[in-house]
Order: sequence, then structure tokens, then C-alpha cells
Amino acid sequence: MTLTMDRFELMRLLEAMLFGSSEPLSVRELTDRMPEGADILGLISELREQYANRGVHLVQLDTRWAFRTAPDLGPHLRLQRTVQRKMSRAALEVLAIVAYHQPVTRAEIEEIRGVATSRGTLDILLEAGWIRPRGRRRTPGRPVTWGVSEAFLDHFGLESIEALPGIEELKAAGLLEKRPGLGLLSAFADDEEQDADPDAPDLEEDPYDAVEPDDAIPLDD
Repeated sequence: MTLTMDRFELMRLLEAMLFGSSEPLSVRELTDRMPEGADILGLISELREQYANRGVHLVQLDTRWAFRTAPDLGPHLRLQRTVQRKMSRAALEVLAIVAYHQPVTRAEIEEIRGVATSRGTLDILLEAGWIRPRGRRRTPGRPVTWGVSEAFLDHFGLESIEALPGIEELKAAGLLEKRPGLGLLSAFADDEEQDADPDAPDLEEDPYDAVEPDDAIPLDD
């Protein structure tokens, strides 16, 4: 490059090159792009001094040069972004079972689904705030029972558990899927003519009432 520029303009050009480059630049690369005879090392040294107390610094990375954020400002520039993850089919099935059969134990969930339920599946729902422990069954092992939370109702726009859609509503919406061994839909039944899963736990009259003493005991008992 053959241009006649004073030192101030050379400094501006060097600054623009370093700012505009996606990768650090070597002295050789800068020399090839700057006007012939430019004092590259002198200009780099001067530019580095000018940025010494700024939000970005001119730093040397091995044999290359680049602008980088001042080290003391790094913690203030971290971005937090919410990453939405699609819930797995297993998690959706477990959530539906909990909603329609609560209070329900993990063993009862597995019996309804017909497959083992990973501990991680319940952890995901618990972390999302959509289920909560309801107490313990008065059975050997005192297993924890699960129910949905107020956050679940709020997320799905439900005033109460009774507002969950029934089987006819799900059929009309095209959301009812028949799968062998999955008895969670028995809880949709609103009349005695619907066949219920004989192995599924009965629904409580009011899932948000305290668990009945003869059925469960508090977690801290």
C-alpha cells in the first residue's frame, strides 16, 4: 500500500485494522496492509499505551496483536441466557400421570407406564417446579408420593386440578394417543362407564388437601 499519511492517520488505520479483524494480526500482516515505510512496531507500542486504561486493551498473543476486553471488566460482561429445552416424552408421560393420579409414588408411575422411570425424570420435573412431594405412603419403604404444584397450574392456565381436560376434550383436540400399557388416561373418565385401570392408584377428592393419615405420612415424620 502506497499512501501518504501522517502519523495520526496511520494510527487510526492501524486501530481500524485491529478492530475490524476477526483474528489477531501479526506484524508481517500489518506491514503488508499498511502504507509502505510505516513504523508498525512504534505505532503498536503507542496504540497499546493509549488503550492501557481503556475498556479494551491492545494485547500480544504470541506473535500476533488484537484488542481484548480489559481483564478486570470480564465479570461484568458475562451474559446470562435462558436455554429452552424440549421435555422428553418420558417426562411428559410422568407429568401427566402425576397430574391425573396424584398423590402417586414412583412405583405406581412405573406400573402405569409399564416401564422403569429414571430418577432423573422426576428430578427434571422437580427442578422445573411442576411437581412436589406430597407425603409418604404408609406402606413398606414409606415411598414418597408426588403431586403437581401451583407452578404447574399457573403454567398451563388452570385454576385447579379439576380444570384438567377430560378424555372427550383430549379426543376432540387430537391429543389422545393409545399406547399399550399406558393407563394414565383412565383418570380422564368423568362417569362410571369409562373403564379405569385396575392397577392405577385412585385420585383424591382434593389433591391439594393434606394426605389422608391412613394413606400417607408427612415427609418429616
